[in-house]
Amino acid sequence: MQQRLSRGEAAALGEMYDRFAALVHSQANRMLDDEDAAGVVTREVFGYVWENPDMYDPKQGSMRAWLAFLTHRASVRRLRGGADGVDRDGPDDPGALDERVRRATAAARADYIVASMPAPLRAALELAYAQRRDYRQAAADLGVTEDEARRRLRLGLQLLSTARTHPAEGAPPPGYGRAL
Repeated sequence: MQQRLSRGEAAALGEMYDRFAALVHSQANRMLDDEDAAGVVTREVFGYVWENPDMYDPKQGSMRAWLAFLTHRASVRRLRGGADGVDRDGPDDPGALDERVRRATAAARADYIVASMPAPLRAALELAYAQRRDYRQAAADLGVTEDEARRRLRLGLQLLSTARTHPAEGAPPPGYGRAL
């Protein structure tokens, strides 16, 4: 896909958009809590990819991870400066902005972790938390033993708990590709 984008094939961008737009938009919306702003970020990310397809380095991570990194970066920039470039919090409260960026970053990281985890773990978490099933009901729905359902839930929660850790300042989160 990257090679096709580098050659200027618009169809490649369309395929990429079809495959990843929901991920980009949902991550931006989760960070910004604004549907319109998430749409703008989605367009910015895919515009950047169209203009800079050679910036993706497969040695640094998957295309999905790179797009998640670009989305995170664009969303944070939007949180810090707003759509009009004016700081929404004003000069009197820089701590509130930093806290909002930290919360948005943790939320985006959690979304990325859930989207990236193996389907069996994601399915167990979905049953337990979105559908309010206990581990016994989840085991029955998944067709696994109760011990296996508990193991999947425990592992899924352990993965999610890493969303609250803060990477080194200025470094992209693991799997997000290289910083640009």
